[in-house]
Amino acid sequence: MVKVAIFPPNSLILADLIERKGHEVLALQKAVRKKVKDPDIDSPPMNLTEEDPIKGLKYAAIEVPSGVRGRMSLLGPLIEEAEAAIIVEDAPFGFGCIGCARTNELSIFNLRKRGIPTLELKYPKNKDETTNMVNKINTFLDSLPNSSENLSSSENSDVSINKDLNGDE
Repeated sequence: MVKVAIFPPNSLILADLIERKGHEVLALQKAVRKKVKDPDIDSPPMNLTEEDPIKGLKYAAIEVPSGVRGRMSLLGPLIEEAEAAIIVEDAPFGFGCIGCARTNELSIFNLRKRGIPTLELKYPKNKDETTNMVNKINTFLDSLPNSSENLSSSENSDVSINKDLNGDE
């Protein structure tokens, strides 16, 4: 089982596909759930603790708005924990959270620089592209090892698939 980060970070469609293939999805919902159960938060999930923007400093500079740092305090640990990633670009607002454009750019940048197996796709615009996207995701997930121990030995192999739906690299 490999820990797979997804972007958009709260896409239920991607989360379901990953779980069906037996991998662990690193989704925003799980990070928020931990926060909602925290007694320090008055009206979850809207409030952040005072420490969250400080934790976000690990992932974003002090000049970055506190909202970005607060979001990165949730997303950053997921990105660090990821052993693989699936990124869907140009998705409509309803596909995942819209959040903040700067947080989104920073999250994608951090996922890419990790050097983990990554599948990047364009959001499909018709039924054929959707079928093609699901097939590529399933193929990518099947190419991942069954355990994270096997992933470390294959990290330098050519597992990374960075393509859009048209097959361009």
